[in-house]
Amino acid sequence: MTETLLIRDLPQSEKPRERLISDGTDKLTNQELIAILLRTGTKKESVMDLSNRLLKHFDGLRLLKNATIQELTDIKGIGEVKAVQLLAAVEIGKRMGRLQFEQRYVIRSPEDGANLVMDEMRFLTQEHFVCLYLNTKNQVIHQQTIFIGSLNASIVHPREVFKEAFRRSAASIICVHNHPSGDPSPSREDIEVTKRLVECGKLIGIELLDHLIIGEKKYVSMKEKGYV
Repeated sequence: MTETLLIRDLPQSEKPRERLISDGTDKLTNQELIAILLRTGTKKESVMDLSNRLLKHFDGLRLLKNATIQELTDIKGIGEVKAVQLLAAVEIGKRMGRLQFEQRYVIRSPEDGANLVMDEMRFLTQEHFVCLYLNTKNQVIHQQTIFIGSLNASIVHPREVFKEAFRRSAASIICVHNHPSGDPSPSREDIEVTKRLVECGKLIGIELLDHLIIGEKKYVSMKEKGYV
């Protein structure tokens, strides 16, 4: 059995995994990124040397993106497993390159927000508390259900609402929840939750634009009611 050289066996300064963790992916060379995918070298060649030889064979990344299993396994030290790992990574890169931003929904008024969620929320038999995360152009960049159940100020924790806003780099938020009864009139709890989120938003710097309550083909805007 031939002994292989693992990345962990390399000197600290040559360990691409550790460099990725400490410095970020954009700081790594193509050779280091390929070495992470290959994981091991051969008895006579380190994984970094194997990675370098592979890149030279394919003229860098230029020809590697169209390589076949056969072309890869023809290279000494590249078996079927390594070839499959490389091709999978290349294909992910191709698919990400083809991704296009979907036409994002723009919310300019409470009606726009209500129209976006009305059909999916008015038939729900339990209360769902949903957040719409917007960018600086008031385009919806993400929609997430924060919790399901009766609205309660102690349950709707601002941490959960704003955590996703930070994660998505949102400029503002619109909160939405439904009343299964079909009557969107705000309750005392609705008002308390709204005020609490408004205050937190001001402190954090991410504005709560509105809190919409969805009923049966009807809605109430807490902004229009003067609570936001």
